[in-house]
Amino acid sequence: MGALTIVAKYMIVAQIEVNGGVDKSDIIGALFSQTEGLLGKDMDLRELQMMGRIGRIEVDIFEKNGKTKAKIYIPSNLDRYETALVAALVESIERVGPYPASVKVIEIRDLREEKRKKIIEKAKELVKLIEEEILPDTKEIIERLKEDVAKAEVVEYGPERLPAGPDVDKSDAIIIVEGRADVVNLVKHGYRNVIALEGISRGVPQTIIDLSKKKNVTVFIDGDKGGELVLKELLKVAHVDYIARAPPGKEVEQLTAKEIAKALRNKISLEEWLAQQKASGERAEAPSQPAQQSQQEQPAPQRPIQAPFDLEKKIEEMLGTLEAEIYDQNWTLVKRLPVRELPDFLATSGDSIYAIILDGITTQRIVDLAAKKGVKVIITARTGPLTKVPEDMSIYTFEQLKKTE
Repeated sequence: MGALTIVAKYMIVAQIEVNGGVDKSDIIGALFSQTEGLLGKDMDLRELQMMGRIGRIEVDIFEKNGKTKAKIYIPSNLDRYETALVAALVESIERVGPYPASVKVIEIRDLREEKRKKIIEKAKELVKLIEEEILPDTKEIIERLKEDVAKAEVVEYGPERLPAGPDVDKSDAIIIVEGRADVVNLVKHGYRNVIALEGISRGVPQTIIDLSKKKNVTVFIDGDKGGELVLKELLKVAHVDYIARAPPGKEVEQLTAKEIAKALRNKISLEEWLAQQKASGERAEAPSQPAQQSQQEQPAPQRPIQAPFDLEKKIEEMLGTLEAEIYDQNWTLVKRLPVRELPDFLATSGDSIYAIILDGITTQRIVDLAAKKGVKVIITARTGPLTKVPEDMSIYTFEQLKKTE
């Protein structure tokens, strides 16, 4: 079986006794066949192995006199609860071929703990060097120690085995960088939800595209022309929320903790980046949309709004909330949600939608999704660059409505 090589977090070690003569392939075959479907597709051993969540299963036969005894080694990249579940699943094996068998899990080793022990041993060596005044610069040792710890925490994520921090799955937001060295530097300074493109010469990895659909995405690029080229390639196929950039001439892997924090604090939205590109006279491509030929920065109101409440008061109420309100044709409130969740709601909701009021930026993506839902009115804090607005849709900014009140 062509199992993926994984960076395992745990190693399940089990002992099997078979009342008959069998070989390694018989034991491995029994593991897959007798556990199939017991806990559903998500915990199926074949599926987990194909996804790189468990690695190649090894079997060492150490006694064979009419009966077979062997040890089974299963590397796992699952969390500790899922790993324990796999171990319990393995213990459910009752036969190998025609012979009765019993399996007992001996231990589940935390491989990361072994890495930590090695790091600590290395730290002891470095401390000894300090004591002997061979390395008098304590700061340098601490930095090397931090880097060793960070390298040990970097995992390989997805079928493309992309370098990543350990919290990419757990976090609602991710930081996308260019290469492994960038990942190591950010993990060293406490940013564990980071993942690398690892070059785009063969295109943007599908793992990155899939993550961008369900996570809040910040792209952190180098402060040079190469960083801009990487960003533009990414924007063609992936959804990006924010863009952060290293200081001019610097690479992300070179940044100090303060420089990283400042760059991420000063990140800008995709809409702001597109507006900057337009202002500088460059043609910028937004995700899944053609190059912009004309802009509609401040759409003019098309018809009076017949809302059954004071719009100026509603705008004052919405300001600063970063939320959106969804209304049906009778101006009955259907839902209130964060603006960042609005595109997904429009893409999946089955509700009837007539109007949207949002304390945020109305982008072309929002306009396109709203048009498919038959939305007639959008009232927004600001608009981004818009290339096409349906004739039967009116878009008003907060400022425009305040002027007309």
